[in-house]
Amino acid sequence: TRAAPRPSERLMPASAMAGRIACEESFMRSRTVAPRSYGNWGRLVQRLAALMFAAMMSGPVAAQDRVQERPIRIVAFGDSLMAGYQLAMKDAFPAKLESALKAKGLDVQVANAGVSGDTSSGGLSRLDWSVPDGTDAVIVELGANDMLRGIDPKVTRAALEQIVGKLKQRGIEVMLCGMLAAPNYGEAYAKEFNAIYPELASANNLVFYPFFLDGIAADAKLNQRDGLHPTEAGVDTIVTRITPKVEELIARIRAKRGNR
Repeated sequence: TRAAPRPSERLMPASAMAGRIACEESFMRSRTVAPRSYGNWGRLVQRLAALMFAAMMSGPVAAQDRVQERPIRIVAFGDSLMAGYQLAMKDAFPAKLESALKAKGLDVQVANAGVSGDTSSGGLSRLDWSVPDGTDAVIVELGANDMLRGIDPKVTRAALEQIVGKLKQRGIEVMLCGMLAAPNYGEAYAKEFNAIYPELASANNLVFYPFFLDGIAADAKLNQRDGLHPTEAGVDTIVTRITPKVEELIARIRAKRGNR
């Protein structure tokens, strides 16, 4: 008889083992002995091996399906513009963005990690505990308070670079929202400050939204009395304009999940 098949061979139908012919002197003629096989036990072994193979193949697929089905978790990380200064939490940017995305059939969760008065350096100092494990993407909106306080653009750039670098090291997708310097800070300051965002986005292949306040800046109807923070209607305008870029961010997350 031939040796028992190796595990890989059990995935194929077992071939009949060669029969033997026994010649005995007491018989006038030789007779053929029926071929031997594993019979029912052999078929059981084959079926078990096939089931094990199927389980091995379906395991990673099932795990990948669970990753794909998990809601996309986004952290909105910024200052008072993100936090929703003087607004109810349901009217702040993160909540309204989540609602807009869900209305498009997207299973997302957008956490509000905005802190009023925060600078880029302040954001860097709290980054690790503001962005929990399991986060898929972070929308970074920082720098407005740096500009209002006249902080050296080099300091702002260095802090934002470190924020982006830390998030990328954790495998988290980043969307960067730009800010523009007010004209009264002078041309030289504005030129250096405004260049931070597009250059940082380009260098790190980030999803980029050039100006977070696009469409509402200097519009009294869409800003609160301080002229700096959006009203509920102003937040609606921001959400409408920024949503296509957030959808681009989500597409990157889905592509990454599909490659796992």
